[in-house]
Amino acid sequence: MECFHCLQPIPRGVNLSVEYKGSEKPVCCAGCQAVAETIIEHRLHAYYEHRDISQLQETPVLPDELNDLNLYDHPDLQKEFVRHEGDGTEVATLTIENITCGACGWLIERELMRLKGIHKAIVNVTSRRLQVSWSPEELKLSNILRALAGIGYKALPFQANEAEQQYERQRKSYIRRLGVAGIATMQVMMIAFGLYFGVVSDLSPDLQRFLWGVSLVFATPVILYSAQPFYAGALRAIQASRLNMDIPVSIALLGAYSASVYATITNTGEVYFESISMFTFFLLTGRFLELLAKERALKFATNRLTLLPKLASRETDDAVESIAIKQLNVGDIIRVKAGETIPADGELLNPQAQVDESLLTGESLPRSKKLGDAIIAGSINQHSPIRVKVTAIAQQTVLAGIISMQDSALAVKPRAQQVIDKIAGYFIAAILIIAVITFFSWWWIQPEHALWVTLAVLVATCPCALSLAAPTALTGIIHRLNRDGILLKGADVLESVKQLDKVCLDKTGTLTEGQFRLVERQDSIDPKTVNHIVSGLELFSEHPLSVPLSQLSDTPAKFTHVSNEMGAGLQGELDGEVYRVGSERFIQQWHPEFKALNKYQVIVASKKQVLAQFRVEDQVRDGAAETIEWLKENGYQPIILSGDSESRVHELAKELGIAEYHSGLKPEEKLAFVTEQQQLGHTVWMVGDGINDSPVLAKADLSMTFSKASDLAQTAADVVLMSESLNQIKVVIESALKTRKVMQQNFTWALVYNVSILPVAAIGMVAPWAAALGMSLSSLLVIGNSLRLYRK
Repeated sequence: MECFHCLQPIPRGVNLSVEYKGSEKPVCCAGCQAVAETIIEHRLHAYYEHRDISQLQETPVLPDELNDLNLYDHPDLQKEFVRHEGDGTEVATLTIENITCGACGWLIERELMRLKGIHKAIVNVTSRRLQVSWSPEELKLSNILRALAGIGYKALPFQANEAEQQYERQRKSYIRRLGVAGIATMQVMMIAFGLYFGVVSDLSPDLQRFLWGVSLVFATPVILYSAQPFYAGALRAIQASRLNMDIPVSIALLGAYSASVYATITNTGEVYFESISMFTFFLLTGRFLELLAKERALKFATNRLTLLPKLASRETDDAVESIAIKQLNVGDIIRVKAGETIPADGELLNPQAQVDESLLTGESLPRSKKLGDAIIAGSINQHSPIRVKVTAIAQQTVLAGIISMQDSALAVKPRAQQVIDKIAGYFIAAILIIAVITFFSWWWIQPEHALWVTLAVLVATCPCALSLAAPTALTGIIHRLNRDGILLKGADVLESVKQLDKVCLDKTGTLTEGQFRLVERQDSIDPKTVNHIVSGLELFSEHPLSVPLSQLSDTPAKFTHVSNEMGAGLQGELDGEVYRVGSERFIQQWHPEFKALNKYQVIVASKKQVLAQFRVEDQVRDGAAETIEWLKENGYQPIILSGDSESRVHELAKELGIAEYHSGLKPEEKLAFVTEQQQLGHTVWMVGDGINDSPVLAKADLSMTFSKASDLAQTAADVVLMSESLNQIKVVIESALKTRKVMQQNFTWALVYNVSILPVAAIGMVAPWAAALGMSLSSLLVIGNSLRLYRK
């Protein structure tokens, strides 16, 4: 038979294929299989239909479209999986198919960071995903994929369906390997029981040697096929110059098998075919159950993407057409029927609508939307049909950003896990040394027991549970919080919550809803003229306070040379005259003697005179009082840091029962306060939502903001709260404390198990199969304990 892809003869024993037009086609190697699948996936069937096969030596292995992976540099293809960040960088999530352990992740990160133009490369070993950001002016995506291929890793853009298919392939592979190991183990054990229970004395040497040979026949596929995942992990660890748990397992398996083969051939010594077959089966069982646990952990995020519809109804000049969502463009107008899922981010064109955003926020109650409000992909239209103007598609949607943020959180290891990884490396080195000492000690005492005792030591003490302690707990809590509408960018919350003592909160848009309304005003000139000026200037502001003021006039003034002084106000030029609107302090720079009337916080003025004063009221945010009370009861000190006037901040602090507050602060003053508290040894969390809060959000030990906050605030914050309730602060703290507790339990169990089993195995009290079973159960106990974090 010849290879369907390269047309070369297929080596004996190779049984690989690809599906092409409904039938299975044989290929000669994994490389041809991967390339053929990529060609078929991108619908380049014409390559196989029209290639010239008359001269095999000149037949290209790749079609021109896929040559050197340049296809992935095409903008139309990239929009499906590449996010464009505000600073000009591009971010993509790639699936690494053949990654096996932390050593693989370390090697990939190290190699990619050598490339010029790479900003960040983080591997999540649990999900086998790589999140990479780069500068497109300096580097192409094809160069990144080529660099990965150069160190032996196949990478493809992450897609939800592809991830599910990958797990399905892995599951089937493990089932096949488990089947071979299980059947072979049963046969070998039947022979072993006959040899163990006194039958040996009645057997002739030739018959005993024959039974050993039969055991060899059954054990060989277990070692050469079923145990391959352990060898692959060991080889990659060696390539990365690191030690992992697959190394002692591989040494134990190959050492015992080689010694048994030698004993069978020479008819001297002992054989261990039943032991290596049994603990290979137990180890594979543990890995398989671990895979199932990881699959469950990652299914929540994957399902979010698969819930998006495949088709959308787009309006044309004279009709409505049904198209794939991949074909949508920004600016298109789509129609969404009642009960349908919204396929892209957009702007509502109907007067009102009711949408279910529980996929994003975790809140089951539908949200009311009005004309011009943002509609998020993945939401469900609850009532009558609506029209939506598309504002973002594919990887630029809010939902894609949530998945990207989740991947970042899962990929970044907490400091505790980094320490554990180092300890695990030293622990494995110590195990190898102890195993050597154990072998020679038993060789001197009882040579016939030296190999299986050493085998038990290598397997029983593998720190699998130690390495799983933090990742499984972290994965569980991140997905649980995401389900509740709380998005973590990293594991910093786990590190800072232990020492947390001060929670600083902005006032406007944080403790209050930011839904302002004009309550009272004081004009010095014609109100219509004031409205004309104020509405024109406030159109340039993103502060919630500006919303009612920007709507004062139907014909707002068209200002030029507008500047925004963060935390103070706006300044612009109109018909040759300069105007300001903002805080009392901002206006006093022009009019030092001016003093605002009580409770008036927005002032408008020219250089000649103060034109008007406005009083704008806000509502206290839902859950604010309960959250503040809970913080105080649990030993956390709430502090208000606000740029608002002293009287208004004092009034809110009194209403919420907050003892310490600071008013009239500029952004740099908020930053200075947090910095000072940190220098005094305090751990400070900051909760804010405005552009002026972004510096202090970045400086705090941990920062939180809301989904409706400014882009700068969301970029600077460590946690984004999709719900508008402040009660989620309590959820974050309680979840972080529970996660730390679970991690500590995992670490304690893993350390106690490994330390206690070592001397027992070294004195020969643990059989190799029992060692494998104990190690697997230890890992499963850690995974099971971490799965508790999925429940509230």
